[in-house]
Amino acid sequence: MLNLLFIILLSYLVGSIPNSIIIAKLVKGIDIRQHGSGNAGGTNVSRVLGKRYGLLVIVLDALKGAFAVVVIARLYFGNFPFPNQTPFDDFTLVQIIAGISAVLGHVWTVFAGFKGGKGIATGLGVLITIITLDMLLAVAIFIFVVSISKYVSLGSISAALSIPLIMIIRENVFGVDIPGYHTILPFVILLSLFVVYTHRANIVRLLNGQESRFKFSKKDKN
Repeated sequence: MLNLLFIILLSYLVGSIPNSIIIAKLVKGIDIRQHGSGNAGGTNVSRVLGKRYGLLVIVLDALKGAFAVVVIARLYFGNFPFPNQTPFDDFTLVQIIAGISAVLGHVWTVFAGFKGGKGIATGLGVLITIITLDMLLAVAIFIFVVSISKYVSLGSISAALSIPLIMIIRENVFGVDIPGYHTILPFVILLSLFVVYTHRANIVRLLNGQESRFKFSKKDKN
């Protein structure tokens, strides 16, 4: 049990590393949460500091989720402390728990007053190590929606909601045997709903026509 708690705590702490806040402070000496949309994420960093810094934050945030699943979970040893009723082996279940902990750390970071980002990039890093093809299709949907609407938030919400739909279609329409489908699908649905919850303010602004559009400018702001 202590080993599992260690995995959860370490994953949470890694997920809590506030990359956007650190980079904004180093590059411009500002708290990114007091500029732009006020969100501590890659999109806001891109708006305030430029696309190259925004992309850097997104990659680093995604790596936090992947690191928790691929590396931290491997620190687990012994038997799972509770009866494992899932189709996953104990290690895969620990990977999922580590990934969730990293996402929670990103959203409620202990290093920045429990006010972090929305968890999109970190969740991407988690899921792409577990359901790679489904996530790549969701990324394609994100790119398509953003390119058409210019709303990153709408692209994020669309991509998040598309993941369980893609899994359902692949499994039940195309007959693809997704390992652990019946266990991982509820997990993905909950994570998708969590993403929608973290975007609740964006949804209100979208409905009111007040959401900021993402500008694909040729030059970054420095």
